[in-house]
Amino acid sequence: MKNEKTYELVLTALFTAIIVIMAFTPLGYIPLVVINATIIHIPVILGALFLGPKKGAFLGFVFGLTSFINNTFKAATASAFVFSPVLAFNMVGVSGIFKSLYICFVPRILVGVVPYFVYVLIRKAAGKEQKTGRIVVNAIASVILFVSVRAFLIRLLPESLSALVCTIIGLVAGAALMAVLTVSGSKRGSADIALSYAGLAGAFTNTLFVMSGIFILYKDAYAQAMGVAGDAVLDVIMGVVAFNGVVEAVVAAIIVTGVGLALTRVKPVYTKVQERSKDALLAAKKA
Repeated sequence: MKNEKTYELVLTALFTAIIVIMAFTPLGYIPLVVINATIIHIPVILGALFLGPKKGAFLGFVFGLTSFINNTFKAATASAFVFSPVLAFNMVGVSGIFKSLYICFVPRILVGVVPYFVYVLIRKAAGKEQKTGRIVVNAIASVILFVSVRAFLIRLLPESLSALVCTIIGLVAGAALMAVLTVSGSKRGSADIALSYAGLAGAFTNTLFVMSGIFILYKDAYAQAMGVAGDAVLDVIMGVVAFNGVVEAVVAAIIVTGVGLALTRVKPVYTKVQERSKDALLAAKKA
């Protein structure tokens, strides 16, 4: 028990250090063809999976705190005020303090909570004995990929590719993923797909809650800062979700799956849930 607590304390400190280093150096971003994909949320997701939702929430808070510091003292973008209560107060008054606190911290804390429960749910639904569950899970992943690829291509190449071509490419990608998951799932079980879903869920949680918060709480101020009309804010936000959000989610799924499978050799992700299941099974047998 003491060794377990020491292990969790060390791992929490390690993930915290990684988040801080990523946040204040270029290591927190992966340069792609047209954008930089944020990967600071990945240690938060992994922390949630290996340490549980409580410590995951703490790591999410650290992520939010680094965002607050960066946007307050650097303010590298025109929209930095949405993550900084200090800048928001100067721009929109007292209400801006609470709005920015929500956007800066709540989505990041949820990044440390949601992936854990997604992992548990997918692991149970896609277990070796749950053939129907595996099919449903694989189908959901394929649909998500289809929608994401289609939206990504439409936003990336609106003039070069028609919506029909983007739809066809999306369908092909979704069908290919369904085939790969069906073959690999029968051989390796549900751990890898559950980790992938956890990565996707964590990244999308951050993107969706942040961008929806901006639209609901800062629509007019955000439009002014970005230099667009108020009616165009939704299009700007949907563009961020469909472009940055999709790229970051895919990157998170790949890294979380790879690192997660490596770390499970040291400590299983599902340890506490498995222990509870075994205890319940033993109790039922004794009864």
